[in-house]
Amino acid sequence: MAALDRQRHIYVNGMAGLRPVVPFDFQSLETAARQRISKEGFAYMAGGAGQESTLQTNRRAFDQWQIVPRMLRDVSHRDTSIQLFGQSLPTPLLTCPIGVLEMAHPEADLGVAKATAGLGIPMIFSNQASVPMEDCAAVMGQSPRWFQLYWSKSNELVQSLVSRAEQCGCTAVVVTLDTTMLGWRTRDLNLAYLPFLRGMGIAQYLSDPVFLSMLAQMQAASAARPKITLTTLRNLITVVNKYPGRGFFKKLRSGKPMAAVRLFIDIYSRPSLTWEDLSFLRKNTRLPILLKGILHPEDAQKAVAYGVDGIIVSNHGGRQVDGAIGAFTALPSVVAATQGQIPVLLDSGVRTGADVFKALALGAKAVCIGRPYAYGLAVAGQAGVAAVLQNFMADFELTMGLAGCTTIANITPETLVKSE
Repeated sequence: MAALDRQRHIYVNGMAGLRPVVPFDFQSLETAARQRISKEGFAYMAGGAGQESTLQTNRRAFDQWQIVPRMLRDVSHRDTSIQLFGQSLPTPLLTCPIGVLEMAHPEADLGVAKATAGLGIPMIFSNQASVPMEDCAAVMGQSPRWFQLYWSKSNELVQSLVSRAEQCGCTAVVVTLDTTMLGWRTRDLNLAYLPFLRGMGIAQYLSDPVFLSMLAQMQAASAARPKITLTTLRNLITVVNKYPGRGFFKKLRSGKPMAAVRLFIDIYSRPSLTWEDLSFLRKNTRLPILLKGILHPEDAQKAVAYGVDGIIVSNHGGRQVDGAIGAFTALPSVVAATQGQIPVLLDSGVRTGADVFKALALGAKAVCIGRPYAYGLAVAGQAGVAAVLQNFMADFELTMGLAGCTTIANITPETLVKSE
């Protein structure tokens, strides 16, 4: 739906007393989501590292640039489409990979998959998903999808995950670099809550043949056990229920559910990962490889030198390093360092269509949306995700036209000025 049509549709529905599915401004959207998510779930989704200064920095970075609209240009027809890795996309938007979406809504990743497929927006499957990638791909038809890879301590598991991504129609692999260890996330620490220990967000692992084959060795190994309390028992029930298969007591006696959680915690990340390891991935996939988490221009230059196909400028939504540079602040230097050889995308802190416009003006090829769509999922499931993404599309299209631009190519650095 074109921007003006969507705007008109909302106002006409208002005449009949019909209100929008989700709030339009981010603050109201976040408030609405908070009312529907558990205290622990909201802390996990909304929180950042340390004092959460990076969350604020991400937003201030956008405020340092202003759009300069141009007048008396025919903007009656606006084309928001882009070409990315040989695919034609209707808009320069993708959804960021967000883990443990079951905390937001029972539909979880399936709700996002259906919503993005309906709009032709690429979904980046999370490595820490609540639903296996094959199940999401099954409801998406030919709609584009990518796969996010957390590089585990097992290269065999990495190979298996990427192979599955290829088989279920993913057209790119996004390697997240900035989470080789969990950041110091104070909201989660205050609640002593990590969803993975409850068996949540590990569906990609529980559906992977290599991971499942490693369970026997993990079961044989000794492991620290928490103090037994009523809470422990409730969490154990959750873990067992999350494990695939039938028969609660059969699964409980097997010991596999808790072993799977321990195995995931042991191997999910790899702090020893280096640039040289990228050659392994290159040998094991024909798909374009993007590196997510690049903020320094020298790292961008290395990415080009090591033959990767794209970069996502990101600080993980402020969840990893407190006091880190804003992703949007880092964007121009990363774009300059690549010298146009590979596409550069942006995530972290994107909240409006104007943010998308600014990112494209400073060289981003496309922009990834994160928390807003997750909050839309919390408020209204699939319909909430679709509404949030449609709002972004409409906001961006109107901003583009009101700034005097009719195509993405018109959005150049000259459309912005930096504030003093």
